[in-house]
Amino acid sequence: MKNLLSFILVFCCSIIVLAQKTISGNITDSNGKALPSASVTIEEPGKNAILAYAISNSKGEYKIIFTSSESDVILKVKAFNQKTQSKTIKNTDQTQNFSLAGETTEIEEVKIKTKLITKKGDTISYDIKAFENKADRSLADVLKKMPGIEVNKDGTVLYQGEPINKFYVNGKDLMEGGYGTINNSLPKDAVAKVEVLENHQPVKILQDKVPSENAALNIKLKKSVTMTGRGEVGAGFSPFLWNVKLTPMFFGQKNQWVVNYKANNNGESVENEGKMLSFGSRWEGRRSQASQKSWTNVETAGTPNIGEKRYLLNNVHFFSANLLTSPFKNKEWELKANASYTNNSIKREDYQVSVYDVGSRTVPLGGTFTSSTSNNFYDNAAKGELIFTKNAKKGFFKNTTTWNSFWNTDRAKVDNYLPPAVGETNAIHKMAMEDLNSPSGIFQNALSTIVPWKEKLFNVMSYVKYQKDKQTMSINPGSYLIDFGFGNYEKINQYATSKTLEVDHSVSVGFSYKKWTFTPEVGLNMNFNNLNSAINGEVGGTNHFLGSDMLNDVDWNEIQPYTQLGVNFKSQNFNLNMTLPVNFYGITYRDNIRNKYLDRSKTVFEPTLFANYEFASFFKLWAFANQKYDFGNFGFLYGGKMLTSPTSLRVRSADNIEMPEYLTRSIGSRLEYRNPLNNLFFNVRYNYSTNKRNIIESYNTNGFTNELVLETMDNTSKSQTESAEIGKYFPKYKMNLSVSASNTDSNSFSFFNDLRETDSNRQNLGIKFNNAYFSWLSVDYNIGFNWSKSRNTTDNIDVKTSGWNHNLSTYIYPSENHTFGFFWDDLTTKVKGTNFRNSFFDVSYQYTWVKKKIDFELKWLNIVNRKVYETVSVDVAQSLISTNQMYIRPSQFMFTVKFNFK
Repeated sequence: MKNLLSFILVFCCSIIVLAQKTISGNITDSNGKALPSASVTIEEPGKNAILAYAISNSKGEYKIIFTSSESDVILKVKAFNQKTQSKTIKNTDQTQNFSLAGETTEIEEVKIKTKLITKKGDTISYDIKAFENKADRSLADVLKKMPGIEVNKDGTVLYQGEPINKFYVNGKDLMEGGYGTINNSLPKDAVAKVEVLENHQPVKILQDKVPSENAALNIKLKKSVTMTGRGEVGAGFSPFLWNVKLTPMFFGQKNQWVVNYKANNNGESVENEGKMLSFGSRWEGRRSQASQKSWTNVETAGTPNIGEKRYLLNNVHFFSANLLTSPFKNKEWELKANASYTNNSIKREDYQVSVYDVGSRTVPLGGTFTSSTSNNFYDNAAKGELIFTKNAKKGFFKNTTTWNSFWNTDRAKVDNYLPPAVGETNAIHKMAMEDLNSPSGIFQNALSTIVPWKEKLFNVMSYVKYQKDKQTMSINPGSYLIDFGFGNYEKINQYATSKTLEVDHSVSVGFSYKKWTFTPEVGLNMNFNNLNSAINGEVGGTNHFLGSDMLNDVDWNEIQPYTQLGVNFKSQNFNLNMTLPVNFYGITYRDNIRNKYLDRSKTVFEPTLFANYEFASFFKLWAFANQKYDFGNFGFLYGGKMLTSPTSLRVRSADNIEMPEYLTRSIGSRLEYRNPLNNLFFNVRYNYSTNKRNIIESYNTNGFTNELVLETMDNTSKSQTESAEIGKYFPKYKMNLSVSASNTDSNSFSFFNDLRETDSNRQNLGIKFNNAYFSWLSVDYNIGFNWSKSRNTTDNIDVKTSGWNHNLSTYIYPSENHTFGFFWDDLTTKVKGTNFRNSFFDVSYQYTWVKKKIDFELKWLNIVNRKVYETVSVDVAQSLISTNQMYIRPSQFMFTVKFNFK
């Protein structure tokens, strides 16, 4: 409560202190004719800095809002072929009209200089030419260099630290959230500018009624009809390496399409381009990333925290096709068809040493555990999608039908050495082969329509999903699981089959009063699930029944009627969105084998709020708050034992267990500054959350195997994060510089043989810049530092860890045709005096056939031929320190030909 009151106080004080003044008026020429596009600025006397600015509209009207502590300010008006006027005025709300006298200036020489970043209304435009260097080829290469914009490792684009909600090309959303293909393969030479659409509401009929907290990206091409794309063909050694990328694209006024085939074995997970990275507005209907329900898993080798090209041993083929067309004369209707297929195999291997301190509550005698794991993953996935949309000012309709299929096979070979048993002197050696087959099928259909009637908007939404998952895991020999009593069998098999049917329907009506929009809504969400599982022992190819405690036949059903009121206020500078739902949860859990029944019926209030306030032209203040209940989900409870992995036997139920009830509350605020006049962007954030739970997971472990049950125990975890980021582009030096920092304090509870609490503190500092000041040199550099401190308050144990990493990419251009590259990645982790440093170096040479825009590249990766990546980690709850050696790609050479389609 103290944190909530502090937050409210700070927010209210911010509004009060930042008192604003508004000046408006009309601008005309000497003949009384309105002057559009005249610039109006506010400055403080004696200071050469612009506080705020505005542009007059087609009627010559302007309105400028600013904040200043001075008693007087300078109001200045400029227009083409007009004489500049300025006035010193009182710092108060007022009206000031201007009549500009004509002025003709003879210009001996004209030098046109494009503005790097411009802002008009809620749209910020970046001139792509200002941020590119000679080594850049695709949109993604340039995008990450623009101030205020970031690109995550998974391809997600962030603006001011938040994910975008839409990715348009020439105003059309071809990819429906899966924009990685275009971002990575659209040639930069085809792009005129990048537009950020702040507070973007993608549903046009709601744009003046329901505000949005997210921004969108619109890629403006140089031509309204564009045939383009990127291609690569490469080969190398050792072993034999190959890489093929073919992505032709077409963007027209009526039709758009992208065809994408990418395949390689050189460590690039091109299949991730098929993932959804943004989900649009809830009013467009429900969208989600399809995924398998995982009941059991083989043991898996670790992956290092470096670029995947350094460790991923893959063989992947990925094909996708995306089409957007207007099937009718009415261009408001669009049909989109998307399809993709992935065939992928991955190898992975590691060696891990786990050391438990003497006196550890998990392994009281202490000891050293060593293990090696070798994996082969074989993944196949297919997706098909049809989307029919009408997005107009007078109505909205969208129906999305999606099919997903997965058929995956995982293999693992594990080799473990455990400390000697009590009274023994020799270490215990355990080795096993593990196999997992997991086919899945998913069907989804989402419908949303908004129909205007008089002054009201009627919205109907419907969502249906059916999913079936089947998993079969085998462990050979059965003696690998002797700790679980399975030592008498040649093989142990875990079977699991689950089915889910989800149906959601809602109806709402929206009506407006002045700047307010009210949207009452009623809905019904239903979720029906069933799980069947069994553990069998196998001898001579025959399965043996191991008892009813190894079986599950579980139903988990949810019926949730709800009613809610959406309240939206939208003005020129202030937006408010509140959702005030009353949800009626009815959840039943039935164990059909043990004849056990639990239910939960509860009515709860789960409000959400966000608001933003713009002031002084460049600032925007945000506030967020929400409250959410969680009563568990399918898979939270089951009474029979399941091998969720070969070393983890779980029972998620007990005789005295209650239905789960978790309550999460969170508040946050963000202050943004976006100034295209001096190319400066920054944001400051604060978030605080609590999670109150009535159940805790209890593990009994000997360091190698663990068994889990649920315990009824109240516990509350808290988390608080403060962060800041600032980015600026320096045109004079052709440099983009950004600095980010964060601090997080949190606590958590765990139950390894007994209850323990862990307090954690973590800080991060990151600096990145790119520079192209010299015509013969460009540099991209990122460096990040992290520090953490974990304290086991139960055992009074403190552990500090730290690390840093940097990535350097340098290109030298001795002439127009030749480019030399040098790359250096360096990562370090340190715990209790144990320090691991991992350094990697690459070089490249590229010859460019300028006339044909074809690149010939030769690259030598991992020059020092490093074989493993080493890291160290700590778990204070278990008094455990683990070191891990993960096998990575050896030194290799690649020759690649890169080209554009037209």
